[in-house]
Amino acid sequence: MRRFLTTALAFAPLMAGLQAKDHDAVKRVNEAATVFSEIMDTPDKGIPQELLDNARCIVIVPGLKTAAFFFGAKYGKGVVSCRHEGGWSAPAAIRIEGGSVGFQIGGSETDLVMLVTNRGGMDKLLASKFTLGAEGSVAAGPVGRTATAQTDAQMHAEILSWSRSQGIFAGLALEGATLRQDLDDNASLYGRKIENREILTTRIRVPKPAMRLISLLNKYSAHEHVNANGSN
Repeated sequence: MRRFLTTALAFAPLMAGLQAKDHDAVKRVNEAATVFSEIMDTPDKGIPQELLDNARCIVIVPGLKTAAFFFGAKYGKGVVSCRHEGGWSAPAAIRIEGGSVGFQIGGSETDLVMLVTNRGGMDKLLASKFTLGAEGSVAAGPVGRTATAQTDAQMHAEILSWSRSQGIFAGLALEGATLRQDLDDNASLYGRKIENREILTTRIRVPKPAMRLISLLNKYSAHEHVNANGSN
């Protein structure tokens, strides 16, 4: 218990510092669109097309922040969209939080992209919160437009994840981080505190700030064969 309290006390100021500037939901949606566009426009170094075409949902977190002074902390805000018949849903707001213990000093900022590969992962994503690795299996995604996810971990993972930092795009292991819906950001985008499940599974109109992002998702991925109900 003493160790837990020590960890929590050290972790709290790091999280507070990381969260301080994350308040502009509209700006974040625009940044997510830019991140996705830049990744997909990078020949042979992005998300494999086959995985994107068959993904149930996509999570994009621009500027995931990491800070550490013996205790590490991760914090970021982003958006998630899931497939409907004929295209992608309006985006819902999420935040991701996580920590680690060990000797580490420094800070960084990366763009994070996650693909939900099956219905089980999608069901967990639709909850108000869940922990990657503990409640939903997650693995580092393969890189390269024509690459395939043929390793055992990738074939069975419910979520595949990638990061981009200083121009380098690579698979990312993200176990232990917690993903939560962000009702305040949803209110900024939709005018009310709407649950992520409602946004991602119904025909809510795409808000104007998110039209570019959803247009890009539809442009770069096939969508005829997957829908929110899980049929092919």
